[in-house]
Amino acid sequence: NRMISTQEVGRIIDQGEVIEDYPEDARGHGCLLLDRREKDRPIHIVCSPKDDYLALVTAYLPASQEWSSDFRERIKR
Repeated sequence: NRMISTQEVGRIIDQGEVIEDYPEDARGHGCLLLDRREKDRPIHIVCSPKDDYLALVTAYLPASQEWSSDFRERIKR
């Protein structure tokens, strides 16, 4: 199941770990959040905090071949 619920998104925004910071992003300063509450289902969220709201750019299940085993670091190719 690749669907990500609104409850999961809310939890990750509240409690996720920032694993990448994007201070120079074209959309404004943003970051990549990780949630690993469910061992078999890591979730990444890219967001950009604004003064009046949080811009949610994307939420996805990271591909294991592109990330370290803990899904915190990109695999360099």
